[in-house]
Amino acid sequence: MAMAAPIHASSITKISSTKQIYPFTSHYRPSSLVLSHTLSIRSTLRRPMVAAAATTAVEAEPRSNSTAPSKSLPFRVGHGFDLHRLEPGYPLIIGGIDIPHDRGCEAHSDGDVLLHCVVDAILGALGLPDIGQIFPDSDPKWKGAPSSVFIKEAVRLMHEAGYEIGNLDATLILQRPKLSPHKEAIRSNLSQLLGADPSVVNLKAKTHEKVDSLGENRSIAAHTVVLLMRK
Repeated sequence: MAMAAPIHASSITKISSTKQIYPFTSHYRPSSLVLSHTLSIRSTLRRPMVAAAATTAVEAEPRSNSTAPSKSLPFRVGHGFDLHRLEPGYPLIIGGIDIPHDRGCEAHSDGDVLLHCVVDAILGALGLPDIGQIFPDSDPKWKGAPSSVFIKEAVRLMHEAGYEIGNLDATLILQRPKLSPHKEAIRSNLSQLLGADPSVVNLKAKTHEKVDSLGENRSIAAHTVVLLMRK
């Protein structure tokens, strides 16, 4: 089958201009319709350019260099993590409580993995550097220091910023010893160090199913999540 020849725009204009196609409209002016349609197309084509120009003009305006302080948040959330090797000849101190065991944490300070973790969670919620930067192990004055010193400083910074403990949830991970007999003593002491009601301080303990250094009683770890509330 032969293909129909393409119809060019010039042909359409000529056909539209022939009155014989419209015998019932002697007053019809195709040229005006074509002109109106052409102007409409031109107007449409110009719109994106105008919009783009307007967008460019808006983006080109100088930005305001506001020196106003950032908005104070009603609450802040922080997460802390710590891990220490367990070695013979060291005391095992968790949450400020001396736990009977055949090995303890090898660390620059007393190696209290829970308190270190809680300190990092509070500092993180406040947007401050971590415990290693504030209390570097390269500083001899922290050698063997009780971790309660670190907690008290973190709590001071928290109050200075205008916050208090909303609630805290901590998880200890170790294979041995079993912490069930010591959990309440640890939680009570931690609450006292934080100046918080024991009802907002939660403590859990998990084994590591004999997997890797934690499960082989060669290390101990802790995770803490803390919610700080504006006073």
